[in-house]
Amino acid sequence: MEEIEQPLGGEYEALAKEARLQLKRMVEALLFASSEPLSTADIAVRLPDSVDVPAILAQLKEDYKNRGVNLIVVNDKWLFRTAKDLSFMMQAEAIEPRKLSRAALETLAIIAYHQPVTRADIEQIRGVSVARGTLDVLLQTEWVRVRGRRRVPGRPVTYGTSEKFLMHFDLASIQDLPGLEELKGTGMLDSALPPAFSMPSPDDTEDLADDEEPLEDNYELALEAMEEDDKQDTDES
Repeated sequence: MEEIEQPLGGEYEALAKEARLQLKRMVEALLFASSEPLSTADIAVRLPDSVDVPAILAQLKEDYKNRGVNLIVVNDKWLFRTAKDLSFMMQAEAIEPRKLSRAALETLAIIAYHQPVTRADIEQIRGVSVARGTLDVLLQTEWVRVRGRRRVPGRPVTYGTSEKFLMHFDLASIQDLPGLEELKGTGMLDSALPPAFSMPSPDDTEDLADDEEPLEDNYELALEAMEEDDKQDTDES
């Protein structure tokens, strides 16, 4: 039987290099064409079997680190974003965002660090009532999402942060939120805190907690659930 001639030496290396380049181009095209961040699994299903997708992404990230756009990872998903040092060039065309009130910022911080939380949880931590409009604003920004219902009488809805929250605040994961010592260093917390004071470890997993149950898929029903919470609070008061 006649043997098939195989490329040797430099010829094989050239073919291998060309194949790697083609795979990198394919991943690059997928990321540019996608309107949403892509996970490693999302990319892998579009490529030939046995492709080392993490290695390709690492190479692309290195390729783009000094360019006008950078390849970044947020919540284990990959996307291209304008380099931080060039963001000033986009300001002229950017829509001026509405500033959040202090109440909204405090509520957002509580949700981020303590999620999943109900409105009653937020009010207990803040020590004051939470206006319905405050949660509405945070939901409209899409930084906060309705997660589910708490398994307690009344079944109040629970809140957590979203992937858009991570993207807006340039966080790779919720664990990148500043910790106790970092907040003290910025002056946002009094350095003379009570000895027993501690901060929770933030967790934005999409899996429901043991005391949560699924919420209706229909968003309108979710809004109705929030209105039910408001009505119950009004009746109790």
